[in-house]
Amino acid sequence: MSDTRLTDPNDRPDDVDIDRALRPQRLDVFVGQEPARQKLAIFLEAARQREEALDHVLLAGPPGLGKTSLARIIATELQVGFHTTSGPVIERKG
Repeated sequence: MSDTRLTDPNDRPDDVDIDRALRPQRLDVFVGQEPARQKLAIFLEAARQREEALDHVLLAGPPGLGKTSLARIIATELQVGFHTTSGPVIERKG
């Protein structure tokens, strides 16, 4: 028997790449909330045509619903950079 574990609670360096590869990369493959997706597609196209930044968008909800994935899709669609952070990191002093 091998001592190699198939599961491990610790993150591995390639986990981020695998996780990102499994998530949708474009708005047209993002699943759910069809009316919101349609409106967002219109907003994105308008911003591209104006060659301006997208107007303010607030993505709210409990963890695990796809807010960060959708924000990454918005950045990809507009061909701009994306930086992820979290609330506890922002609230921490120092």
